[in-house]
Amino acid sequence: MVDYHRAQPAPCPGLGPGPGPGGDYMAQEEDWDRDLLLDPAWEKQQRKTFTAWCNSHLRKAGTQIENIDEDFRDGLKLMLLLEVISGERLPKPERGKMRVHKINNVNKALDFIASKGVKLVSIGAEEIVDGNAKMTLGMIWTIILRFAIQDISVEETSAKEGLLLWCQRKTAPYKNVNVQNFHISWKDGLAFNALIHRHRPELIEYDKLRKDDPVTNLNNAFEVAEKYLDIPKMLDAEDIVNTARPDEKAIMTYVSSFYHAFSGAQKAETAANRICKVLAVNQENERLMEDYEKLASDLLAWIRRTIPWLEDRCPQRTLQEMQHKLEEFRAYRRVHKPPRVQEKCQLEISFNTLQTRLRLGGRPAFVPSEGRMVADINAGWQHLEQAEKGYEEWLLTEIRRLERLDHLAEKFRQKASIHEAWTEGKEALLQQRDFEAATLSEVKALLRKHEAFESDLAAHQDRVEQIAAIAQELNELDYHDSPSVNARCQQICEQWDVLGSLTHSRREALEKTEKQLETIDELHLEYAKRAAPFNNWMESAMEDLQDMFIVHTIEEIEGLIAAHDQFKATLPEADREREAILGIQREAQRIGDLHCIQGAGNNPYTSVTPHIIDSKWERVQQLVPKRDQALLEEQSKQQSNEHLRRQFASQANVVGPWIQTKMEEIGRISIEMHGTLEDQLEQLKRYERSIVDYQPQQDLLEQQHQLIQEALIFDNKHTNYTMEHLRVGWEQLLTTIARTINEVENQILTRDAKGISQEQMQEFRASFNHFDKDHGGALGPEEFKACLISLGYDVESDRQGEAEFHRIMSVVDPNGSGSVTFQAFIDFMSRETTDTDTAEQVIASFKVLAGDKSYITAAELRRELPAAQAEYCIARMGPYRGADAGPGALDYRAFATALYGESDL
Repeated sequence: MVDYHRAQPAPCPGLGPGPGPGGDYMAQEEDWDRDLLLDPAWEKQQRKTFTAWCNSHLRKAGTQIENIDEDFRDGLKLMLLLEVISGERLPKPERGKMRVHKINNVNKALDFIASKGVKLVSIGAEEIVDGNAKMTLGMIWTIILRFAIQDISVEETSAKEGLLLWCQRKTAPYKNVNVQNFHISWKDGLAFNALIHRHRPELIEYDKLRKDDPVTNLNNAFEVAEKYLDIPKMLDAEDIVNTARPDEKAIMTYVSSFYHAFSGAQKAETAANRICKVLAVNQENERLMEDYEKLASDLLAWIRRTIPWLEDRCPQRTLQEMQHKLEEFRAYRRVHKPPRVQEKCQLEISFNTLQTRLRLGGRPAFVPSEGRMVADINAGWQHLEQAEKGYEEWLLTEIRRLERLDHLAEKFRQKASIHEAWTEGKEALLQQRDFEAATLSEVKALLRKHEAFESDLAAHQDRVEQIAAIAQELNELDYHDSPSVNARCQQICEQWDVLGSLTHSRREALEKTEKQLETIDELHLEYAKRAAPFNNWMESAMEDLQDMFIVHTIEEIEGLIAAHDQFKATLPEADREREAILGIQREAQRIGDLHCIQGAGNNPYTSVTPHIIDSKWERVQQLVPKRDQALLEEQSKQQSNEHLRRQFASQANVVGPWIQTKMEEIGRISIEMHGTLEDQLEQLKRYERSIVDYQPQQDLLEQQHQLIQEALIFDNKHTNYTMEHLRVGWEQLLTTIARTINEVENQILTRDAKGISQEQMQEFRASFNHFDKDHGGALGPEEFKACLISLGYDVESDRQGEAEFHRIMSVVDPNGSGSVTFQAFIDFMSRETTDTDTAEQVIASFKVLAGDKSYITAAELRRELPAAQAEYCIARMGPYRGADAGPGALDYRAFATALYGESDL
């Protein structure tokens, strides 16, 4: 008894693993269980199936067998069967009737089987000659496997798995059919009918079949196969239905006949699959191109809208309006620009991925429409960055200018108000003729009073000059309310000229009268002379104490505090001067009272009374602590600003070097080639995650920078890093890690698509790095030539070598940039060592679908291809113009050529 079961200690009778790709096909079989081998139903099915299969081939030689274990005993029909199915001649058989002759003939047949890569185990010629049924069936199954099943191949699977996959593919669209094996999946007969209907739908009315009538279904399939497909009836419907598990080998033998009968349709399916694959790649590439064009158009449109806004340098009239523009700019930096940075990075990644796909598929490089090249986008982005930088500088300059303008305008108003208050009534006073009726003493008093006025007038000359200088500076800085300032300044200057003229006229009149006056109150005169400058000093002190100030550093405010302390140090001396002046007035009053002089308390030489001096002195005393408070508040503010500077500098001095370190580490990963590409990719992704995790540090820096800008801090001596530098560095870091990951992914895609080993990739990288002296990630023409020479290419400096070098450069650098990237280098080397689909292969596939015609019809495309690919071809194929063109003929040759860029689609 023959044992085909793998699990038994003895080797399987009949066959063993042979050489070649399919030599172990029987090792993959689920052979019969030893108990089931003894099942008479299985043996009966095998006898009938194997007998019918043998006769389907022997009839080609004009003979047949009746009893499978008897008719092969002399070896003659066995050798004839092998010659028919192999198409080869076996050694001449021996015609004798003796047992030895029969054994020799059977041995010749077994030797021929063994020569085909099948190792026979436990099957000898003696068992066949003796009519051992089990051994004979095992031998016939070995022949069936080798010549009918072994060569079946479907999508890299062969033999039994290939045949099963073919059945599953063909019966997948049919309801109530689920082929999972070669026994019970076929009992209801629907699978056999589905195979026939899939290839010859006119022979089977599948919709009328019923799953609960397996005998009818099986007989229908067997009869149709025998009548129209020339497949003999190898099975019995009742045997299959009445057996719990039909014999697997009988089913496989019969199904293999269907496979070979429909092998022509299988070739058409293979051709259709090739076309579908090519079309799917082409459709995906077209979608990627459309996505790139749309994304590039949107990004360029945003750049074109944004640049005019950033280049608008129209200044605003007020500080509040300019601060509003600054807030808009900050919102642009925080909200609107970051998504566009991501879009730009994604656009470059999509472009590189698309170009890699096109190169791997043998398609021409994608050239975006005019104005949407990556270089155009980079140029527009650079223009945007330049406009952005200039816009921010302009905003800060304008804010400083308006801030100073507001300060100057307020200072102008204060000084103008003080001056106008002082000049009020002075013209009327100078125009009085009171000295004409005055006594000598009164005239002298008027003269002295006038001299005091002239001193006061001279003291106010500086204020008038300051007012004019401030007005001039406001005009030069383009102050928005310059007309009102100019009008007020003009009025003050004209009034000042009038006062000067009136003062001169009154002095002349008083001096003319003075000759007639003899008495003068020296005491009042001394009071007036000392009171006037003291009064001016107090007015200047009050003006200085109320003067506005603007500082930007702690040193500046400390300077103001020091100056204020110096001023306070002079107050005791000023107080003594005040007491001395008031003492003069009290002395005059005492003498008048002593001598009963009327009006002695009235000082005719000055309007500065003791009451005025006391009130102004009191005012000075009130203003000093207020000035102290204002300076202390400003000092606190500057200390807070200094804290913000140090806080920002501390964070920036950490983030800046961190970004630089990460950039250098990423560069080393792409150069040093440690581990496989997958290792490098994983390491890069870990870096990417660490960068994403570091984002809160950058956000914290942005928050600190926001506080600095809100405090209008414009410099920071504690760090060399600016927020602009850190933003650019952060954006470059994000772009670099994304681009580097994309490059490694493309290298993996190239390696897998081209079948390049890891060792080859490392060798390519080592060669590239050896000549990349500056580690810039690209080779110049001379460096690339040296690299090619080191790899054995004949590109020396002779005429032929130069021509070959220029040809290679046009492949690796189609845009003429003057440099060769590592990706382009890998693509070139992979093309040199691997193969891809070609236009000729696609044309040959279409020719199979068209039945060897020079054209194809829409109906044929819809029959052989999926609906989406079929309609894609029909929409793009032009009409066929050849002399043999039929109705609706389409030109598949021009279509396939256009797919690979050799003509216009």
